Amino acid sequence: MQPSAASIDRGAIDAFVRAVGNGVWRARLAALQARAFASTHAGRQCQQRHCIELTLERLRARPLARPASAAERCIAGYAADAAARLDTVAARGRDGLLGVYRAGLAGDETLVGPFHLLRTAGLQAARGYEVQFAGLEDGAPFDLLIAAAGVEAEVACDVISAEDGRGVQRGAWFDLVDRVDPELQTWLRAHPGRYLLKMTLPQGLKTGEGSELLGVLHARISAMLRSQSRTDGDAAAVLRLDPLMLNAAQADELGLMPRLRREFGPEAHLSVTAAGGGVFVMAARAGQENEVAGAVRRRLDAIAPARLTGERPGILAVFIEDTDRVEWRLLREQMLLEGETRHFLTHPEARSVVAVTCVSRLELFGLTGPDTAPDGELRFRNPAHPAAKLPGLAAAVASSA
Repeated sequence: MQPSAASIDRGAIDAFVRAVGNGVWRARLAALQARAFASTHAGRQCQQRHCIELTLERLRARPLARPASAAERCIAGYAADAAARLDTVAARGRDGLLGVYRAGLAGDETLVGPFHLLRTAGLQAARGYEVQFAGLEDGAPFDLLIAAAGVEAEVACDVISAEDGRGVQRGAWFDLVDRVDPELQTWLRAHPGRYLLKMTLPQGLKTGEGSELLGVLHARISAMLRSQSRTDGDAAAVLRLDPLMLNAAQADELGLMPRLRREFGPEAHLSVTAAGGGVFVMAARAGQENEVAGAVRRRLDAIAPARLTGERPGILAVFIEDTDRVEWRLLREQMLLEGETRHFLTHPEARSVVAVTCVSRLELFGLTGPDTAPDGELRFRNPAHPAAKLPGLAAAVASSA
């Protein structure tokens, strides 16, 4: 259920901050603000990834001089629900829930996971189900136990990053751009003009383990700039530097990016550097199409036997993180998620699964329109499950696609 308060309850946000600990919150915001407000691509990505924490701090720090947006109301509402929920669960559940909140404020984690759990519980309660936080209160492997009309079902909530299905990960791309950008600005001042560096990366580009190519690719781009060579290629990367053909009206970034997106497609990674009257565009693609939906299927295969007991019908409630509007819409419209999820439902691992639900940040933040899933989530019912047609489960498992 989406929070629907017409105004922001700053006291409720303060209650959430007190619950997780003022010291924990201050340390978290100091670390995030140092990263998020740096003038880098990675800084802008941090602002997007950690917008929940940054929004809560902004809302509690000063009153809004305008009506709150739907996303702001939702974020504030989840924080209020998070604080209030601590008083409604058993003692063991309270400690566990507080641990979940604090885990979402550590390292590269976010509050998406805890808020997804709370939202899922709210959705099921709004549909008329009694909801118990069985994972926190009873140590169950699943998160929620829902019941209605004499029927119970287990609900396991999970978060998967779309990065797991990308050959070229956005985090790695932003890291590369931030490394190269200062050199490009210096180079453009000495070589004014308009340039396009096209990169095909058959082995992908990733952060963390397997990120060695980042430094190598940076060095190769630097060498191309020094030598003014037009091509460089091997099994890991094929690079080609060409003139960028555009007219004066398209030279600024606002006019250029839509044109580049149309030319290179939604999966391409793009950057624009401007300096000294020159423009340098980098465009990169992996050697194969993204497999975000395939990564979701593999995650479902892994969590179903680990998170569901098989004693009751099971629902896997998956939050797909790190997507944007275009990618989320294409995953739905091209039936990529439906195809991979229904493929999973034929696997032995799915024997206890009566339905799978999928959501993104758009639904979490209460947005509506063609870019969002109907009814607040995508639902795929498993018609082979014995409980699939039980009237008591219909509201929770009826397919939305």
